[in-house]
Amino acid sequence: MFKNHGLQIDLKMIPQKDRHLALASGSIQCAATTVETHVACNTNGVPIVQIFQLDKSYGARGIAARGNINSFADLKGKAISVDAPGTAPFFGLAWMLSKNGMSMKDVKLTTMSPQAFAQAFVAGQNDAAMTYEPYLSTVRSNPQSGKILATTLDYPMVIDTVGCAPEWLKANPKAAQGLANAYLDALEIIKADPTKSNEIMGSGVKQTGEAFAKSSAFLRWQDKAANQKFFAGELQVFMKEAAAILLEPGVIRKEPTDFSVMFDASYIK
Repeated sequence: MFKNHGLQIDLKMIPQKDRHLALASGSIQCAATTVETHVACNTNGVPIVQIFQLDKSYGARGIAARGNINSFADLKGKAISVDAPGTAPFFGLAWMLSKNGMSMKDVKLTTMSPQAFAQAFVAGQNDAAMTYEPYLSTVRSNPQSGKILATTLDYPMVIDTVGCAPEWLKANPKAAQGLANAYLDALEIIKADPTKSNEIMGSGVKQTGEAFAKSSAFLRWQDKAANQKFFAGELQVFMKEAAAILLEPGVIRKEPTDFSVMFDASYIK
């Protein structure tokens, strides 16, 4: 697909918390990550411009809790496993707590990777855990350990976009357009042959096609129409809300003054 648009792409798997360093060093020119990560990068001095939306989480991330925890209020003072500040799980937990009149200061945080804390939770450690698929299904498959308190179906907030360094975009507008077009082409292939597509995508994250299909069932790929709607207003609203959430735990030191520099809707028109 990339070659069809004159592109030679080198895909690199970089931990979310390190992508801003890769961008800052120039080792990568574009990154696929969550919207709030783009906001944090820009605010913390690493400019990146979002050019198209990849997907939205529909239950792919959530909070697992012990059986005696029936509401967010019950989480107060409890030990919750979550990934490091600056990651999507950390933001997701902060977001869900904020929507229930709480903050990270109301709970006890223990830092673990998503895979580790799903396994630890099932083994009996901690009161709750913020994780994502396929690890969330580890909890779903072990109801004796606890339950899913809430997911992104209840609190929509995990949105992945592709962004690129502004200087690279300025110098390579055709390549950037080709990147966006290649993504839209990929959606057509997924629609036409989901089995083969899941095998290809699954191989990239060391999953079988069947396993990837189960995990991605909790995602919704965003087509051109959805992209246009998102960039027309939803993105700006979300970025402003996200900035306030990022500020409270110190992921950013100040609120952004100009969100317009963080996206360019021209590539999905």
